[in-house]
Amino acid sequence: MKVMLKSCWDILNEEDSVTALRSVFWSFGPGKLWNAVLPALLFCMGPFALFSQSPSHVKASIDTASIKIGEQINYEITVETDSTNLVYFPEDQTFSPLEMVEVLKTDTTKSKDRITLQRIYALTQFDSGAYTIPPQRIAINEQPFFTDSFHIKVANVAVDTTKQKLYDIKPLIKVDRSFASVWKWLLWILLGLAIIGGLVYWFFFRKKPLTEEEKVALLPPYDRAILQLKELENSRYLIQDEFKKYYSELTGIVRSYLEEEVQVSALESTTDQLIQRLELLKDAKALNLEEDTLLQFKKVLKTADLVKFAKSKPPIAVAEADRKSLELVVIKTKEALPEPEESNLPLDEEHIKTLEKKQRRKRIWTAAAVLAGLIVLSMSGAIAYYGFDDVKDTLLRHPTKRLLESEWIGSSYGYPPIDVETPRVLLRKELPQPSPADSIQTAQFFNFTSEVDVFSISVSVVTYQNGKPLDFEKAVEQFLVKLEDNGAKNLIAKNEEAYTKSGIQGLKTFGSYQTKLPDSDKIVRTKYTSLLFGGNGFKQKLTISWADGDNYAEQIVQRILASVDVKTQV
Repeated sequence: MKVMLKSCWDILNEEDSVTALRSVFWSFGPGKLWNAVLPALLFCMGPFALFSQSPSHVKASIDTASIKIGEQINYEITVETDSTNLVYFPEDQTFSPLEMVEVLKTDTTKSKDRITLQRIYALTQFDSGAYTIPPQRIAINEQPFFTDSFHIKVANVAVDTTKQKLYDIKPLIKVDRSFASVWKWLLWILLGLAIIGGLVYWFFFRKKPLTEEEKVALLPPYDRAILQLKELENSRYLIQDEFKKYYSELTGIVRSYLEEEVQVSALESTTDQLIQRLELLKDAKALNLEEDTLLQFKKVLKTADLVKFAKSKPPIAVAEADRKSLELVVIKTKEALPEPEESNLPLDEEHIKTLEKKQRRKRIWTAAAVLAGLIVLSMSGAIAYYGFDDVKDTLLRHPTKRLLESEWIGSSYGYPPIDVETPRVLLRKELPQPSPADSIQTAQFFNFTSEVDVFSISVSVVTYQNGKPLDFEKAVEQFLVKLEDNGAKNLIAKNEEAYTKSGIQGLKTFGSYQTKLPDSDKIVRTKYTSLLFGGNGFKQKLTISWADGDNYAEQIVQRILASVDVKTQV
């Protein structure tokens, strides 16, 4: 019975009611008709009556069947179904060969237990012709429904040549060279120099704030000694029972002062030697120091020796009194020193200026050495990464390297045209009028020649009056003869087939010869490549020459040859 229900339900979903009844009738045969028809009708008509009230409907429409190139069609899909059903609309590019631009909007309308969904797609096409929008699949509860297909015509945009005036091709004009890349390099160089200069100034010429130690070291000897003795008074040596450090620093302060101010060898002398030298200065009237001051100084030095070498530990009160005694020694020594003579003052100022000049010169040499080191380091890194030749050619501005790294220009030359990409625009050269015997109708020549070497690019297009097919062998022979007439020696030539990027076949002639550099007697080996194309009544030729061994020129040639394309219809 369950199988019968499923079969009837499937039939009802796919056919109308009359066809469904006929299918049920013939599915059992005449012998079992009366026994089966009543249960079949009961089980089939029950679901039919139940579900036939809410079928789903799918409809599609377009706002126009004819557009121009680039115009849009509004493709509308309308789905009417039960509000509980899940509906899946087409996504992505399912309208091919037309392109979906965007989904404009989706409207939803509800009425009791029914829902109506409307979605609009914007479609377009950029080629003229007749197209068919294929049926679109809409899934309702994973059951597929398909829309109708539509035929679309896409028309060209009409151009009225009677109203639109036609003009001759404008001649080539010479424009000023762009220095944008040069300015960019200059800005980078200036920025690098500014950074290096800032670093040199910051580390070598800038007046740095002095530390406390440096400020103390710049004080005069007397002021520095008094300040250090005051700091020693506030130290924690005595509290921490570090008498040796205390007395070592105490005597060191006074010895340093005497060595700087009195000009005696105090730091390397023993106690007796130092006292003896001071007594000699006193006797010579060079130091007006009292005898009590010398005895007190000698006493403190002896105590310091016992502390440092015999590990003696005097009372803290004695240590503090010794510091005060030596502070008094420093004061008395300062008072005992004779005043400097007036004749020595200019010498002192001159000596100070000399020292300042030496320090300034030392800073300059140090900065120059750092700058030179940075330059050497940068050059070494660049050479290690790019190679010596590349760095050298970049710094010396190698002519073909500049061409290779410049902004290239793609253009068409002559008629029938030769399309080619070059580092410089080829300039038109005026040729003498051909004689009638040459049967040449038009001759167009375009050229670029480097001013410093033999690198050159030339394009020529010649049309003939006779309209005969081009004789490639004769054209190559004429080309080689012209090279020899222009001074080429020891000419080597090879031929092979050549093809443009669009597959048009031509003839490639390549090899080398010897020639003189412009404005020089120096003979160099020059390589060349010539591409020859043509047809009935015309000849197209591209020729490149460059110095043998110039790797940058080789790269330029490869790039030019890869960009060549020609039109063979006159």
